[in-house]
Parts: sequence; C-alpha cells; structure tokens
Amino acid sequence: MAGYFELVDAPDGGYRIRMMDGAGQLLAVSVTFPTKKAAVAGVAQAREIAGTGLIRDRSADGRPAVPGSSARVIRGRRGGAGRSNSALGSSLAGKRAQART
Repeated sequence: MAGYFELVDAPDGGYRIRMMDGAGQLLAVSVTFPTKKAAVAGVAQAREIAGTGLIRDRSADGRPAVPGSSARVIRGRRGGAGRSNSALGSSLAGKRAQART
C-alpha cells in the first residue's frame, strides 16, 4: 500500500500534515498551516517536490547516500540563506503557502 498524508490539528492552532508510509509509520511532520486550504496546498507542493526534487546533501561527510548516485545529488551551501531540507518542514509550503492565504 502507498503512503498517505494526514491532516491534523496543530497544538498551537492551525493544521499540520503528517506524512505516513504504507505501514502507518510516521515519516515527517509539516510546519503549521493557518488554514485547511493552506495545508492542502502544502500537500500538493510536497507531492511535486517528492516527484521532481533533487537531494541537497548537507551532511558533514559529503559522501553520496547511495554509491553511484552523485549525478543526482547536489551539495548546498551550509548555513545562511536557504530553505530547510526537512521532508515536510518549511520546504513543504512554508512561508509561500501561508502568504497566499
């Protein structure tokens, strides 16, 4: 069975998305979205990123996670400006989805 997204109430108000694998295990939790509409837009963005997004390796060792995969792995700048690399953190829809509502 494929994984799925759960829309849940955030403890501080608003909504969060939980990404679950096919066995029901938690993979990631999103930022807080102010409305359900913004959360659903976040799911749409997560689907797009999952299907087309590259991996930015910001680990300390800098070795590819899978041998021979370096062609698809790009290294990002450390620190400073940039987006979070968490699965559903601010890279999900973050400030853009919140700004649209």
